[in-house]
Amino acid sequence: MAHWLLKSEPSSWSWDQQVEAAAKGTFWNGVRNHSAKLNLMAMKKGEKGFFYHSNEDKAVVGVVEIIKTYYPDHTDESGKFGMVDVKAVKALKKPVTLAQIKAEPRLKDMVLVNNSRLSVQPVSDEEWRVVLEMADE
Repeated sequence: MAHWLLKSEPSSWSWDQQVEAAAKGTFWNGVRNHSAKLNLMAMKKGEKGFFYHSNEDKAVVGVVEIIKTYYPDHTDESGKFGMVDVKAVKALKKPVTLAQIKAEPRLKDMVLVNNSRLSVQPVSDEEWRVVLEMADE
């Protein structure tokens, strides 16, 4: 199974709001980048992703699970983009900041380090393990 990183500004949609959505989860909409769209399209039910607070916190704060695969985004007037549904799995014991990720040599090739603006990113198995290790998981 693949792993992912999904970015959200806490002032728009925070980890706490994701947790409040409970098992029913929420849709992950608003993606308007074609590379991010392809990543959403590649997601499979049951795969896990890091929930990343962008802009304000710049940290991985939790783990989500894909609970519904790609379907049309009702907020996209162009009809070109879609979304997936995710539910919160768990908060990380310790958030892992972008600065910590950039300082970790084992993560030098991580998309977050090299293309930090991409809102939905793949995460390799090794990167997944290292970030969880950094979070004391």
